[in-house]
Amino acid sequence: MEPPIKKYQSGVEATLDVIGGKWKSIILYHLVTEKRRFNELRRLTPNISHKMLTQQLRELERDGLILRHDYNEVPPRVEYELSEYGQGLIGVLDFFCYWGEAHVERVYGDKSLALEGPFLSEEEAAQFASGAGLKQV
Repeated sequence: MEPPIKKYQSGVEATLDVIGGKWKSIILYHLVTEKRRFNELRRLTPNISHKMLTQQLRELERDGLILRHDYNEVPPRVEYELSEYGQGLIGVLDFFCYWGEAHVERVYGDKSLALEGPFLSEEEAAQFASGAGLKQV
């Protein structure tokens, strides 16, 4: 018997079902540019526990967003990378990053007060704000 099809109210809900939560988008963001080992992901995400990182990586792998590569070496080596399917989220992750920086700047005035960086250049930020239709309130 097939499991029931999950019903969503919108595409946003479906997207958040796969990448939502505190850690998944951050993990995916760190995998955009290169393969990463478990401990490297742990260092890049200092507030995540070992157990939670393991769980999130397994879920991302199960959903087909990342690939896990086990190397038959001593000591064992495992690397994670975005799958071809997961690479479809790069634009979403970029948008999250751009929107978040614009939001932090709007709220705090100075991005460096709330973000560790790297930041968008002034040109990139202006281009994003005009092209993405961010509303200045």
